[in-house]
Amino acid sequence: MNRYVEDVIAYVKDKYKDQPEFVQTVEEVYTSIAPVIDAHPEFERADLLKRMVEPERMFRFRVVWTDDEGKTQTNVGYRCQFNGAIGPYKGGLRFRNNVNESVIKFLGFEQTFKNALTGQPIGGAKGGSDFDPAGKSDLEIMRFCQSFMTALYRYIGPDTDVPAGDIGVGSREIGFLYGQYRRLKGVFENGVLTGKGLSYGGSLIRPEATGYGAVYYLQEVLKHEGDNIVGKKIAVSGYGNVSWGIMKKAAQLGAKVTYMSGSAGYIHDPDGIGTEEKLQFILDLREKNSKDLKSYADKFGCEFYPKQKFWGVDDVDIYMPAATQNEVDLEDAKKIVASGVKYYLEVSNMPTSNEAMAYLKEHGVIVAPSKAVNAGGVGVSALEMSQNAEMMVWTAQEVDDLLKRMMKEIYEKSVDAADRYGLGYDLVSGANIAGFEKVAQAMMEQGVF
Repeated sequence: MNRYVEDVIAYVKDKYKDQPEFVQTVEEVYTSIAPVIDAHPEFERADLLKRMVEPERMFRFRVVWTDDEGKTQTNVGYRCQFNGAIGPYKGGLRFRNNVNESVIKFLGFEQTFKNALTGQPIGGAKGGSDFDPAGKSDLEIMRFCQSFMTALYRYIGPDTDVPAGDIGVGSREIGFLYGQYRRLKGVFENGVLTGKGLSYGGSLIRPEATGYGAVYYLQEVLKHEGDNIVGKKIAVSGYGNVSWGIMKKAAQLGAKVTYMSGSAGYIHDPDGIGTEEKLQFILDLREKNSKDLKSYADKFGCEFYPKQKFWGVDDVDIYMPAATQNEVDLEDAKKIVASGVKYYLEVSNMPTSNEAMAYLKEHGVIVAPSKAVNAGGVGVSALEMSQNAEMMVWTAQEVDDLLKRMMKEIYEKSVDAADRYGLGYDLVSGANIAGFEKVAQAMMEQGVF
């Protein structure tokens, strides 16, 4: 490996040893881009890699709100404006009890390269809080969101930083956040948040976009292998917006999701999760912030496996982890290899440990990285920004066509980047290189700051 790359990885491991998620993603990206650094010694002279691992701005703030019992509650909020070299900061807000500085920084670092892959002029950011909406009333969530935005609104704007939703932040939360922003600013800047409701500037198919985009990317992978999506069986972790979008688009294209998991276990539905009734049931579960996946099995007469993971089942063709980070470790990867499943597409951010990723690739599994596979969500968010700027709403078909083209281009960029550096068909390294090259060029052209 390039000496400069090794030195920066060592620097990050030492300085941020208390931030394991951040260290993991820096190591994964920088290991991949070592051939680029070999070809561009000017990057070392500008100390580009060390500059890239330090966020341009990082905010931490107190969020105080009142619950329905009249008690004061206190949470911590974050916004990491990681890199604005190619456009205004852009990235979601995550409300979950495991959110901390390490999680927000790794997500912001990943977002920087993901956003570059979309071809849209957007920089990388991420934010959130250790607040968990599960089990909270609508009024409690509203009070929290209003307090959160009161702390954040000074630092965001259509040309500065445009947050969106993520885990725990759906259309309800975005609505409450935007309402407070409008109250505080006294203006209708609907380009300041994406994932909005259609009644006030949202985009059609935005809730489905990440899942749809993942399936479009899968189609390109299958095409490369001389394969086809029709008849394919898919195992998807999670049942949030992203997984729901995968289920919906897979069914439209003739495939079916037969495994679905949650924090309490997984279900196996051999008939596939693709009918309107089943998809609506999942939407209802999510709207209630319910973790009771067993209720799906009870209603639709399929098997529920409590407190288990489905990694290793061999009656599927494709694994798509789509829940959260660190879902798949080395032992899980060994089970996946033993199952004989050929395709593994990351959809959630960093679901796979570096050791697991290396094991999958070494044993012939075709692996695609989340920063490419799930980029459709932020891509459609950027399209929402364009619609807001033009003061119009595009049709669902127009947005879907643009999304499909975007995912095809992301796939092709990744393949081309890996090929240019003699890495063969390596979608992981290719995506890292393609995203890095765009951000690096913009940073170099803008001088040292």
